[in-house]
This record gives sequence, C-alpha cells and structure tokens, in this order.
Amino acid sequence: MTRATKIVATLGPASSDPEVLERLLRAGVDVVRLNFSHGKAQDHIDRALLVRRIAEKVGKTVAIMADLQGPKIRVGKFAEGKVELVNGERFVLDGARTELGAIDGVGLDYKELPRDVKPGDTLLLNDGLIVLKVEAVRGEQVHTIVKVGGELSNNKGINKQGGGLTAPALTAKDMEDIKTAMAFQADYLAVSFPKNATDMEMARQLANVAGEPYKHKPAMIAKIERSEAIPQLESILRASDGIMVARGDLAVEVGNATVPALQKKMIRMARAMDKLAITATQMMESMIVNPVPTRAEVSDVANAVLDGTDAVMLSAETAAGKYPVETVEQMAAIALEAERAEEVELKDDFMQRHLGRIDQSIAMGALFTAHHLGCKAIIALTESGSTALWMSRHNINVPIFGLTHKHNSERRMALFRNVQPLLMPMHNDRDTALADAEAALVARGVLMPGDTYAITCGEPMGYPGGTNMLKVCRVA
Repeated sequence: MTRATKIVATLGPASSDPEVLERLLRAGVDVVRLNFSHGKAQDHIDRALLVRRIAEKVGKTVAIMADLQGPKIRVGKFAEGKVELVNGERFVLDGARTELGAIDGVGLDYKELPRDVKPGDTLLLNDGLIVLKVEAVRGEQVHTIVKVGGELSNNKGINKQGGGLTAPALTAKDMEDIKTAMAFQADYLAVSFPKNATDMEMARQLANVAGEPYKHKPAMIAKIERSEAIPQLESILRASDGIMVARGDLAVEVGNATVPALQKKMIRMARAMDKLAITATQMMESMIVNPVPTRAEVSDVANAVLDGTDAVMLSAETAAGKYPVETVEQMAAIALEAERAEEVELKDDFMQRHLGRIDQSIAMGALFTAHHLGCKAIIALTESGSTALWMSRHNINVPIFGLTHKHNSERRMALFRNVQPLLMPMHNDRDTALADAEAALVARGVLMPGDTYAITCGEPMGYPGGTNMLKVCRVA
C-alpha cells in the first residue's frame, strides 16, 4: 500500500548534512520546509540546491516550501539572558526602552504593542507559558501584573488573548525573503499570520513579480495562526492554494481546547474548496529528545490523517532533534496504518457536488470508475496538476499518478494527498502519450499484465485545463 499522506520536514542543523538529508528523503519526506525565521539568504539558497541535488540522486520528487518569518511580535533581550517572573509581581513592557531587560521589565521588538492593548487585556508570552494582565498603558509602556509566572528569556513571542494585534502579515524582511525564495524557485510559499484574503493576495502578487525573471509562480499557503483569520477562513482559502493549521500560535490566541475542532473544520473546508491542508506544530515533539513517540502523539498524527489532511509537518523534530530520520520513519508508519482504516464513500461526494467544468467532471468520473472496477491505478496526464488535485480531494484506495512534462507541476504535486508525481516527455500525439504513461507504470512495477487502470488527458494535448477524456485500459 502506497502512503497517501505526505510528510513535510523542516531543515535545520540536525538535517542539513547531505547524508542525513538523503536518509530523510528515503525515509519518506515529500516536502522540505525552509524556515526563514532562521539563517541568511545564502543559507536557504544553498539548502534548496542541496535538496534538489539529493532528490535527483534518490530519484524522488520533492517540493520545497519557503516559510516566511512574518512580524516579530516579541519581547527584547535581558541583561542576564532571562528573568524569573513571579505571580502577583508587576512587569513593564516598554517600547521605548533601550537598556537590556531585568526583573522589572523589558523592551519590545514590536513597538506597536502599546497602541494595540488596553487595561484588562491578557497577554500570553512564550507560547502561553507566561500570562500577563494589562493594568495600564502609559505612553510607550504597557504596565502588567504577572498572573502566571515562570522563566522568560530573550525574544520570546507575545500573543494577545482573543487576537487584535495590528502587525502586518508581510514585513520588509519578508519581501526580501520572497525574492530569495523565487531565486531558487520555491514550489510553495507559506505566509505567516495572514488576517484576511488581502494579505494572501499581496503576497502572491509580490511572489509572482519576483518570480517573473524565472517564469515561476509558487503556490501560496496561508498559515492560520491568528484568531482574526478564523472568521475570514473561506476568503483566505479562495485567495490561497492551501492552508497550514499552525496549532501553536493559534492555540495561544483561541485556547487549547478550541483547536482540535478548528483543525477538523479547516481541513474539511479546504478539501471542499479543492485546496490543500497541512497540519503542523508539536506532532512528534517528544522525539526531539526521545527515540520513540508518545501514544498521544501517535493518536494526534493518526487523527490528522483520518481528518483528510494532505500532509503532516515536522518542525524542531527534524530541524534540531536528536532523531530526525527515526521521526520521519515513525510518522510514515503511523500515517500508513491510519490510512488502512479509511472508508471509501464516494457516493456522497458525487451527490453533493455540482460540477460546472468538463475537466472536473472527468476527474470525478475517473474516481468513480476506478473504484467500482477495482483499477490498480489512476493516471492523470496533466499540465498544471489541477486534475490530480481534484482527484486527491476524495478518499479512494486507488493510487493516483500525476504525469507531467513540467518540473514545477511535478514538484507541486508532491504535496497532494494520494498523488505520486512523475515526469514524462511532452507528447503532442495522444496515443503515444497514453502508451508512454502505461509503460512508465509497468516499468515501476505499479501495473502488470492483466491489470486495469483509468487514464485521463486532454485532446488536443498541451493545454492547461483541457482534460476532456477518460479511458479505461487493460495492460496487455
């Protein structure tokens, strides 16, 4: 059984060695995430080139996701590197402070905080581990009382309970990082802290302009981590190619208990709108230091798979953990086992959807036919990958193979659930293309003599959105 759910792994000190990276790809990584919150531009360019070189060596299609840092909503630095905040004590967040922080207060990287808060607001620092209640705002100073104390160290993040921080999704640094990402033609661009569709539209426009010299347009992923994004979810999805359920910052703003139901809602909405979904944050957190996951983490990954997520993502586990390869192996095994339990219920999918396009109707017809005939594979000859994407929005125990002559379409399909991308030569003749597609899958051992398969293509060939033919074949 081929694993349908894809694995996104973050590169970092623990995984940038060519030998370790090769083992990660062989273990099951489908998409490599470059985190622009760390490192310099040249570091990311070098890592992207390394990923492409190792992927070619391994013979595997691997996409690259550039993840923008977004606004730095953080405290400043402390003279001793950290302080221990005590319940009931007062603490000042000071946008004008130039000296290093101490037990009485600290400066701010985010200078707009005094204008974003008012007395009575609750601020959550360091992923919610520190809780401060705003007592007063005096000029550039936010006076607070410590409700939940603990260790607070340099540059820890600030969230406002319930949302409401006005920081823009795209900073000057992000705009420069978009240029860097387009220089190595990142397949996906993840935008941090978008509040609405406008944020995503602006990011797409900047990326398309930066990618124009390379004739490249990346797919856009909206990281849902602000409470303001939840009411705007549908419009954000329409402006994006997919979403990332970024459960860390989101949980701090809306509360831990709210996140599981939101995760299911977001994945369900993304699939219904023919968009991608990535589930992220602390999926295998214990494996940063331990060689096996906890049972809770196993259930977390399995539930995301059963929710229908396209991909599950690893952050510090592969970037800085002690067991990056083992973590990917465990995640792949969990996903595969969860997929065995999935039920195929295409009837409701057909009855509840209204298809206004020929290519979408052909995609749905291929699913229905392959399922009921017991086909060994579905082959989509595709220019842009759209036909394979539409097929992948529905659970079916038949592997989908997206065959394209375009490198960017091939890599983009690496994130699609249950889609195996393959590069093939361009053909203008339909019969030659169909024969080559069958031969490619026979050579890989997917198809054998006597097997049936469904194949879709467009005629005339070579036009995006032109899929208009479905054929059922038997291997001679």
